[in-house]
Amino acid sequence: MKYRSIFISDVHLGTKFSQAEKLLEFFKENDSDYLYLVGDIIDGWAIRRKFNWLQSHSDVIQKVLKKARKGTTVIYITGNHDEFLRPFMPLLMGDNLIITNEYTHSGLDGNKYFVTHGDFFDSITMTKKWITHIGDVGYDLLLHLNRRINQIRKICGIRKYWSLSKYVKDNVKKSVSFISGFEDILSDHAKRQKFDGVICGHIHKAEIKIINDISYLNCGDWVESCTAIVETMDGKWQIIELQPSHQ
Repeated sequence: MKYRSIFISDVHLGTKFSQAEKLLEFFKENDSDYLYLVGDIIDGWAIRRKFNWLQSHSDVIQKVLKKARKGTTVIYITGNHDEFLRPFMPLLMGDNLIITNEYTHSGLDGNKYFVTHGDFFDSITMTKKWITHIGDVGYDLLLHLNRRINQIRKICGIRKYWSLSKYVKDNVKKSVSFISGFEDILSDHAKRQKFDGVICGHIHKAEIKIINDISYLNCGDWVESCTAIVETMDGKWQIIELQPSHQ
């Protein structure tokens, strides 16, 4: 399928939970004029803890570079997990690859979108990084539990995947409150800066909705949800979701 723009975030290459093979499948079936990598594509935090780099992770990097060589404009927005790139921003790598901290996307719908990973608008990430690192380890633990829980469910004949980490994110009051606050803060910033919308990642929750007259679009992730935001050739916005490959 050909789109005008594809936005993906939170691939977390370098972790055992990255759905790199699913992303390669997505790239094989979908193409675009613009490809936005909206942060946390490479997980520098996880790589420092334990190196988990598979061939499929290298294949994702090679696929992106190949798209740029063939004419796709690739914009890589840095996130907190790939913050090791930030001291060198902005970087222009050839004619079609830009690495930067934020970007402005002009939509076919006539709207101007602020593109950011979103961690700059997360007060915990910016002011209490040690808590964020602890939370990152806790998230990994939940992902490990997901795998064990679903192995038991398979033994019991239940084939449908169930995510404990997603359940916690969607149902624990403090988590729901954090996500709502993050969305509101980011949308308010976009409005103050005279944008019509904001496109982000960071919280691993794909969404398209209107917040205070601002279009809020979140790419989701490629750890659990395998989601992308796409802009069609006639200017419409959609969420695409693939079924993750969980063991």
